[in-house]
Amino acid sequence: MPKSRKAQASKVDRDRVLEAAIKFADRYGLGKLNMRKLASELNAPVMTLYTYIQNKDELLEMMVECVAAEITVPASSTPWREAMEEIAVSAMRTFYRHSWVLSLWSTTAGAAKMAHQESILRVLREAGFSVRYACRGYHAVTMHTIGFAMQALDLPRDAKSMKAAAGAFLAEADPNAIPYFIEHIKHHQDHPEPDGEFEFVLDMILDGLEKHLEEA
Repeated sequence: MPKSRKAQASKVDRDRVLEAAIKFADRYGLGKLNMRKLASELNAPVMTLYTYIQNKDELLEMMVECVAAEITVPASSTPWREAMEEIAVSAMRTFYRHSWVLSLWSTTAGAAKMAHQESILRVLREAGFSVRYACRGYHAVTMHTIGFAMQALDLPRDAKSMKAAAGAFLAEADPNAIPYFIEHIKHHQDHPEPDGEFEFVLDMILDGLEKHLEEA
């Protein structure tokens, strides 16, 4: 091994491997990630990586854990609605930064991810919601967060591209078959969604949930 490569390999540790893997996935997606390419990113021999990571499956689990740890866990003294907003908005922003994690989110159960999920239920139960409504609130907020992120990431990210996509759709659409959906598309074409759409829907969920506070 060349001296410079040996020196670089000596600087590799588990944190650097995970940091490099996450940056690679953020840039290129999970489909292109493998141990050989990751080793190249670190300028280290592939076998050096196996000192810290057993295989790709373990690598992916640890990557999800690192991402989950980025999601805010609010202080216990934070009022419940504020806490729920902190958690949900933080999760949404995290999913935007690391969109690849959505494909792995439901298949892992590491400590950081469990802490995130526990924080939602803790906030609701300690606010006074029954187990029944804490569970319903948990599902409503997590499904809104994940579903909103998945849909938003599948759509064009800038106004120009969105207008072009809408125009292409409208050119082919049958106004007699889907008049209200066409109306919906035209509305978005003429009025791009303002910032805060995610929070607007989240507030609707929390408003509905609040009606059941302290209900047995």
